[in-house]
Amino acid sequence: MAYSAYEHISVDVTDGVATITLNRPEKYNALNNATFFDLQRAFGEIQLDRSVDVVVVEGAGEDAFSAGADIEQYAGPSEEHDPLQKERQDIFYGIYRIAYDCHAPVIAKIDGYCVGGGLIFAMYCDLRIADTTAKFGVPVTDIGQIPTGGSTYRAAELVGEAKAKELVYTAGTIDAEEAHRIGLVNDLVEPEELDGAVESIVSAIQSTGTQAVKNSKRAINAAVNSENLEEAREIEAEIWWEQFATDERRDLVDEFVGGE
Repeated sequence: MAYSAYEHISVDVTDGVATITLNRPEKYNALNNATFFDLQRAFGEIQLDRSVDVVVVEGAGEDAFSAGADIEQYAGPSEEHDPLQKERQDIFYGIYRIAYDCHAPVIAKIDGYCVGGGLIFAMYCDLRIADTTAKFGVPVTDIGQIPTGGSTYRAAELVGEAKAKELVYTAGTIDAEEAHRIGLVNDLVEPEELDGAVESIVSAIQSTGTQAVKNSKRAINAAVNSENLEEAREIEAEIWWEQFATDERRDLVDEFVGGE
């Protein structure tokens, strides 16, 4: 399918891999309104393209994945801003988590700064692969604000309550090694190895049953958001049966049995 033209991102789809590049290197790929809506449209188009097996999100240039929200948008007294600011934040929450809700696994490919809104978006990706130049933080208290986009919940979910509070309260940054140690980052590599590390994970995903991977994502997300084990198990069983009925399952099982 044909993908739209965008203002601040680019999208390339090749051999089942959609690569989204945040393309404001002069602003450290900061997420202004136009970029948010570019992402919303791009993921909407990807959602309609079931030939996409994996999505990779990266930042243009070598300085940042994304330095977060464009702070100039928040300058000035509150009365000068849109009176529907809360509703605006609700909309942006939906955009932040659009990677989480995508049918395909989404990998954040991180170098340089990944802070504020950039980190929030990365946290909603399925996997985060970083190189040793990466810096992570939620410095919003430095400008008199608090985290948004459901990030207080998501951060505590990923790294634990105590570490999430430390990151927010101090408005500091942590290096890539610490991010890896606390589980914020799945894998950490040298800068020259980042492309290869992401390509390796993409290849591993595509070498499996790609529909099974997508349905596994649905089941895991449902488990994380379920009220209890029994609810999670029931949803898992429904998705399991849905996957069992696919040609993919039949063909791969036949191939496996035939190869013994």
